[in-house]
Amino acid sequence: MAISLPSSAWGCNFPDCSFPAPGTEIFFFDDVWQIGPFGFNKAMILLFIGVIVVIGFFWYAFRKPKIVPRGAQNVGELGYNFIHDGIARDVIGKGGEKFVPFLFSFFFLVWVLNFMGIVPGVLFPVTSVFAIPVAFALIVYFTWVPLGIMKQGPIGFFKNMMFPPGLPKPLYVILAPIELISNIIVRPFTHCVRLFANMFAGHLLLTTFTVAAWYLFSATVIGAIGSAVSFVVVIALTGFEMLIQALQAYIFTLLAAVYISGALHAEH
Repeated sequence: MAISLPSSAWGCNFPDCSFPAPGTEIFFFDDVWQIGPFGFNKAMILLFIGVIVVIGFFWYAFRKPKIVPRGAQNVGELGYNFIHDGIARDVIGKGGEKFVPFLFSFFFLVWVLNFMGIVPGVLFPVTSVFAIPVAFALIVYFTWVPLGIMKQGPIGFFKNMMFPPGLPKPLYVILAPIELISNIIVRPFTHCVRLFANMFAGHLLLTTFTVAAWYLFSATVIGAIGSAVSFVVVIALTGFEMLIQALQAYIFTLLAAVYISGALHAEH
């Protein structure tokens, strides 16, 4: 979509003085290289880089652990304790210890992939590509569902899911199918869409105001003011986006812990 303004009133930094409003095209990339039938684009390469960054940092942090942690080890231990104490132990409770590595890996990988949206030279949150949150949500889904069936038995798992205690029996006629659809179908969908939608919207807003700052820049007073305002908005949005990136990583991991907890403990 292009919005045209008279070039006599504004300095013009684009052909025909049309504002090139960013659209969904900023989320699609051509393949950088191909290996047989498989192509690798920017999003896939950044995903691999994100995995390497997370593994590399924590390998470096704990390669020579010391009794009194310093530097990278101190940061690594703070991150581990945050997941261990703040999510695994508090949310899952008994049996949560064994899921700390799973939750720990998800939190920091999602956070790093989100954070790439404001890294100079990258400026693209990998989780704004729908397939990535879908893959992550499916990993969580195929963790807690089989776990619940193993711990509660197939009948017990679906019974506890569809028939929450303490309700009038006639109400189960309506509630049971709703609970089944909500947990088996809607839950993984909302789990991935929440992450995707926030990163998608944030990246689109940042790109729009960045383009606007350059589009409005000119020798005129009005153009300079408009450009300055857009630039200030970009800075403010970047700070806000940093908060959202960490928050969405936390929420995604927290929900994974909630689902695992429900699979382990039927009373939840």
